[in-house]
Amino acid sequence: MNGRTLLGVALIAIGIIALVYQGFTYTTHKKVLDIGPIQATKEEHQTIPVPPIIGIIAVISGVAVLALGRGK
Repeated sequence: MNGRTLLGVALIAIGIIALVYQGFTYTTHKKVLDIGPIQATKEEHQTIPVPPIIGIIAVISGVAVLALGRGK
């Protein structure tokens, strides 16, 4: 498996994952109260959306890389 094939497969996989999940979520911990030995924290969930067009472009690019690699 050469570099182009690996790149094409990776682009297709990333594109499919982007289309399925449409973003990713992460959690941050924020300190709300700090009075001596007493502390209170709050978990905040934040989402970063990934537009579907990014996934489509990645899949199409991966297929193009695979097609160009097989042409030689």
